[in-house]
Amino acid sequence: MHTDVRSYLLGLQGRILEALEAADGVAFRRELWTRPPGDDLQGDGATSVIEEGNLFERGGCNFSSVRGRHLPPSATQHRPELAGAPFDAMGVSLVLHPRNPFVPTVHLNVRMLIARPEGRPTVAWFGGGMDLTPYYGFEDDARHFHRCCKQALDAIDPLLHPRFKAWCDMYFYLKHRKEARGIGGIFFDDHTGQDFDDGFRLMRAVGDAFLGAYMPIVERRRALVFGERERAFQALRRGRYVEFNLVWDRGTLFGLQSGGRTESILMSMPPVAQWRYDWHPEPETPEARLYEDFLPPRDWIGA
Repeated sequence: MHTDVRSYLLGLQGRILEALEAADGVAFRRELWTRPPGDDLQGDGATSVIEEGNLFERGGCNFSSVRGRHLPPSATQHRPELAGAPFDAMGVSLVLHPRNPFVPTVHLNVRMLIARPEGRPTVAWFGGGMDLTPYYGFEDDARHFHRCCKQALDAIDPLLHPRFKAWCDMYFYLKHRKEARGIGGIFFDDHTGQDFDDGFRLMRAVGDAFLGAYMPIVERRRALVFGERERAFQALRRGRYVEFNLVWDRGTLFGLQSGGRTESILMSMPPVAQWRYDWHPEPETPEARLYEDFLPPRDWIGA
């Protein structure tokens, strides 16, 4: 299991980085790391980060493979019977914050987690997904992203997309703000499927669909002219992104609770963010349209 999943995830990271570097023109900083034997958490990974690129103001695409003695609480939220079991976790996580406010932020994660409870069979499950966080809404971008997500899942089971799309809308929601982080995509967690191969096939389908879902949007919007108004709104919405990741995101909490590598875990943070007291968009503006027409959950495929 480990060999096949590790080989796929490293290959996925390599393919994505090749495409991102070609689009940006600036190479990602790449760093290999290991956790020495004897630590509560052991393993290795490959962190790849870009800062002050031509296209991406900040972003990262990381691979990690870790083993721990006790599953952290965030991993057993829906599986209390596995609390405290030894575990293996492996995945690729990506977040990209473009400089141009008309190019959306994007997130991708695909992962496998194996729990080894004492005296009971080993349990393996998969999770992940991808979601889009635009600052200014374009309906053709939203339809394209969601269509690619649906096509990836339909190749496995047409019943998956409605469920994973709704799950994404529910998960990437700032409960304390009563607003969505972005326009969603697909999200799944604790997925075992019929067997290991079934879960692995789902993870591959999601990972393989990412570049086709995101890069055409980048190319359509990267040359649009923007000014201080758009950058200020981008910074405010990035603040919402930070709030979600630090308060609600299970992946961030898993990494921090398990003693993971802090620099790699927090690579998802944007380089510039703002918070304004009691801010609301002016009526009938592009900023208001994001809140009115894009953040509420929609059936983008049927639109």
